[in-house]
Amino acid sequence: MKRTFLAVATAALLLTPSLAQAHRQWMLPSATSLSGAESWVTVDAAISNDLFYFEHFPMPTDGIVVTEPDGATGTIENAAKGRYRSTFDVHLTKPGTYRIASVTKGLMGSYMLNGKRERLPRGTTRDKLASVLPAGATDVQASEASNRNEIFVTLGAPTTNLFTPTGDGIEMVPVTHPNDLVAGEAATLQFLLDGKPASGLKVTLIPGGIRYRDTLGQMDLAADQDGKIAVTWPEPGMYWLNATVGGRREGAGEADAPAGQRRASYVTTLEVQAP
Repeated sequence: MKRTFLAVATAALLLTPSLAQAHRQWMLPSATSLSGAESWVTVDAAISNDLFYFEHFPMPTDGIVVTEPDGATGTIENAAKGRYRSTFDVHLTKPGTYRIASVTKGLMGSYMLNGKRERLPRGTTRDKLASVLPAGATDVQASEASNRNEIFVTLGAPTTNLFTPTGDGIEMVPVTHPNDLVAGEAATLQFLLDGKPASGLKVTLIPGGIRYRDTLGQMDLAADQDGKIAVTWPEPGMYWLNATVGGRREGAGEADAPAGQRRASYVTTLEVQAP
């Protein structure tokens, strides 16, 4: 019986955001384009209502991975967790574009036992699902979370080695390099879902500084059949980008999507330079 319901649960795995998404998660680098033989970038990381302000929760940094321009794995340094934000440094020692990313996957779900619905233990993974289900468990419903929050910084000339897709969840494969964005100029960004063009993907762009203006300035775009969006940046500054399939987008405030609906989320921060 347990094996039968495990097979059903595995077949029904879906992608779902790990956060309740009542607030926006973000990473904000001190710079995205730097020069010289080597340099440093400091990153603030938080979960907040107002973009790029520290007023709610610090973002965990233990799962952040740095990928260097040649594909090698780098490290974060001087990581610290405060009351409202986390901070860390990245030492750039090689020319090219770096990815700084938090990518999470995990199972959320429930099962019936003795007429009562029980939740899967926090931290359950696909390979541990069988071991956490008690004898007699029925009606197993499991959702696999796949969330990507990443930023890009470049030392010297931009490179594109890091944009090879993994084929897992939502990924950005930019046509216009994310560290080569200029106000008043059009940029094209492509999005994939599990390695395929994310046709119709809803993408939200919000400029920072929302605390000091009356309007949110939100731009809502939909990807074409190739998973591409085209945007002309209205002004320089930092922009928060979010794309989610299935269920609500970050900050939308809707109820969670029903069980059985596939979900995945993507977040990045982009810097748009003055002309």
